Amino acid sequence: MIKITFPDKSVKKFPEGITGIEIAKSISPGLAKEVFSITVNEDIRDLTSPINDDAAIMLNKWDNPEGRHAFWHSSAHLMAEALETLYPGIKFGIGPAIKQGFYYDVDPPGDTVIAEKDLPKIEQKMIELARQKNKFTKKETSKKEALERYTKKGDEYKQELIGELDDNKITLYTHGNFTDLCRGPHLPSTESIKAIKLLSIAGAYWRGDENRKQLTRIYGVSFPKKKLLDDHLEMLEEAKKRDHRKIGRELELFTFSPRVGQGLPLWLPNGAKLRERLENFLKKVQVEYGYEPVITPHIGLKELYVISGHYDKYGKDSFQPIHTPDKKEEFLLKPMNCPHHCEIYLAKPHSYKDLPIRYAEFGTVYRYEQSGELHGLTRVRGFTQDDAHIFCRPDQLKEEFIKVIDIVFRIFNALDFHNFTTQISLRDPEDKKKYIGSDENWEKAEKAILEACEDKRLNAKIVKGEAAFYGPKLDFMVNDVIGREWQLGTIQVDYNLPERFDLEYIGADDKKHRPVMIHRAPFGSMERFIALLIEHTKGKFPLWLTPDQVVILPISEKFNDYAKKVFNFLNNYDIRTLVDDRNEKIGKKIRDNELKRIPYLLIVGEKEMNKETVSVRKQGEGDQGNMKLKEFAEFITEKVKIN
Repeated sequence: MIKITFPDKSVKKFPEGITGIEIAKSISPGLAKEVFSITVNEDIRDLTSPINDDAAIMLNKWDNPEGRHAFWHSSAHLMAEALETLYPGIKFGIGPAIKQGFYYDVDPPGDTVIAEKDLPKIEQKMIELARQKNKFTKKETSKKEALERYTKKGDEYKQELIGELDDNKITLYTHGNFTDLCRGPHLPSTESIKAIKLLSIAGAYWRGDENRKQLTRIYGVSFPKKKLLDDHLEMLEEAKKRDHRKIGRELELFTFSPRVGQGLPLWLPNGAKLRERLENFLKKVQVEYGYEPVITPHIGLKELYVISGHYDKYGKDSFQPIHTPDKKEEFLLKPMNCPHHCEIYLAKPHSYKDLPIRYAEFGTVYRYEQSGELHGLTRVRGFTQDDAHIFCRPDQLKEEFIKVIDIVFRIFNALDFHNFTTQISLRDPEDKKKYIGSDENWEKAEKAILEACEDKRLNAKIVKGEAAFYGPKLDFMVNDVIGREWQLGTIQVDYNLPERFDLEYIGADDKKHRPVMIHRAPFGSMERFIALLIEHTKGKFPLWLTPDQVVILPISEKFNDYAKKVFNFLNNYDIRTLVDDRNEKIGKKIRDNELKRIPYLLIVGEKEMNKETVSVRKQGEGDQGNMKLKEFAEFITEKVKIN
């Protein structure tokens, strides 16, 4: 017998070799229909995999990301089976589960083109195959056998993938008449897949390499109930209405120019004002917390990023070096601000009494994203981080880390981001080659984050393998009003860059010591943060942030002078105000300014002029009644206060 520990810490004994599905059935037959995978000692497995030793388990249902991952991964295989049935000779690249569904990269046979019009028939075939209730079965195989299998099929994509695998780690999954190279996990069978929607088709270069063949990528989503699919499709429609690219054009916030270059946003006056207010808000908070502003150049010598490790990790996928007439000089566009801040720290000697030192910069960085991955402001090639680096003594680390958490909370409260989760990203203990630094430094850094989160009572999810290459981190994931998750603020603990840059301070013992470095960016990047803000608010920004707070609408030209008087009055209260004195009917003026999402519309006519009042309309809520000028000004002044 083996002992199985459940999430509530209860323990039950089961026969050795028990499977997840059998454990679920022992609890209730209904539960067995609702679980899609099992986590065994942090290892996610098929429900049909035997458990041979004492273990802590979690049965993953739909409301659990690990459950959805198995569901969508299995759906990708189901789509591949449908495609192979409909298009004999088709070849397959990769087909992963993603955050909202799945995709498969495929190479159709001959001159065949799979287009949007073909998606309904592929969907129908998937439903037909799902109803066969075919089981997913796993088989371990040798590298030689796997290569022979896909050589015989003429699938060069799978052959390439197999060539990179270890001989003892190759598994195949079969359901129905389809077999795929895969690590899993998968559903017990296709029976659970009840509702399917294939969403779109795109081109995708094999292995993300623009010099290789472009495959056809088919995106889809699936659910165990039709109601869940209906809700999801409704959410997608709402997401289209909130698309920051569409609203950004309507509100004249930003634009892109092919002559400037892909992924390089141009901020228009309204967008620049919005961005400036966000920056000023954070700068004010940073002053309270003892940050000092610094400014660094947009380029640096290649050697700087070799020392930091960024060149080794990202150099090949970044912008190519900049060469000067001096053949010995080789510059790179700045991919990160932290190496520059390390050099600022080195500009003079430091005592233990000087620490912590907090450098802050809204620094623009550049990273070469492939054109197919660019998306509005959320994925760009040039972006500005609200970056700061704290250099502190080890005994100050936890306190400084907690202060950064407090700053993130200040920002979230000011912008009404109350629905968020936190994630602690640690090093992958099985693949340490991806990271720099000693085990000792990593253990100290991870311990500091875990203790700080415990002190702040953050119920943070712990994920292994998602750390930055130089240190573990705490990430903040915000859920917007339609339920989508966005990764925003991040805080990272780093013992490694201070070592690589030989940073020091003189301790109380008169000896040299190494500071610890905290990297932090509460917004993440200004571009991505503003994209989220646009979509979260649908362009109806908080009153303190919106480019224009009030627009005055005279009913006719006779009241233009009074409108200007109101404008000057509000201007004295620093209320951002416009006058719409176009020769148009008042109804049209109201409609036009509602579309601009200006929070307050003030209608002025003869009655308002005679009584020195304004008729107030609130964006989306209609008439709010008449108010005296001073009363309205004080009302707005109170509203724009930031918590």
